Amino acid sequence: MSYWDEAEPTPGNYDFTELDRQVQFVEAAGGSVSLCLGVKQPRWPEAHWPDWAWELPSAERDQTIFNFVEVVVKRYREYKCIISYQLENEALLKFGTRPDVNPSRLRQEFKLVKQLDPKRPIVMTTSTSWGIPFRKPIPDIVGFSFYQILYRADLQKYTTAFHKPWMDRLRALAIKILWRKPSFIHELQLEPWGPKNIWEMPVEEQMKSMSIEQIGKNVALAKNTHLTPIDLWGGEWWYWSQLHGNPKIAKAIIRACG
Repeated sequence: MSYWDEAEPTPGNYDFTELDRQVQFVEAAGGSVSLCLGVKQPRWPEAHWPDWAWELPSAERDQTIFNFVEVVVKRYREYKCIISYQLENEALLKFGTRPDVNPSRLRQEFKLVKQLDPKRPIVMTTSTSWGIPFRKPIPDIVGFSFYQILYRADLQKYTTAFHKPWMDRLRALAIKILWRKPSFIHELQLEPWGPKNIWEMPVEEQMKSMSIEQIGKNVALAKNTHLTPIDLWGGEWWYWSQLHGNPKIAKAIIRACG
């Protein structure tokens, strides 16, 4: 993640210390990175606006986004470990704080990244767990999210997602026929989604949306989409569980994915 609010806290003053450390570590280890660009990036508050940029008029705000994306791409495009860019995260989903969905700006961002680094593919994720891209920009690779049990604050209860693996197989086929582009699962739920932050919930509450049994079910459902790769979502929780005396979580994930 290239979190804008962390990397440019004041206009034109950049601090890439942490992101440099991460990318250089992966480079040295021979790993791979899909570098997220733009305002919307995974982790609450979803839209990572610096306060100074959010307060600008719309046109000026857009230009600051383009400037930051350009700085990030130029800084990291020489690293071999960067195998793709993810442009925004669920770009058309109005979720989180400071939502500012702008398809026109998104198309300009896409064009800019292609101009700066035409060789690397651009990944984009659908705005919900259904649907396919019909309007430009059409990414080189389409990512799907796959969630099952979530806590609905508006209903004050846990709900189970309606979509099934066959729906994702159908979506991927439509994208392949329509745009000749591949699809994959960029976000498979393998962490709790409850009424509070994970670390604020007792283990019993966490298990309501992500038990040992549910881990196995989610991985099996994802495999049944026949999409690859499958990016697992929840590494921080597995580590947190390990530190807090629950090693069964990591073991269950290894067993399910083996």
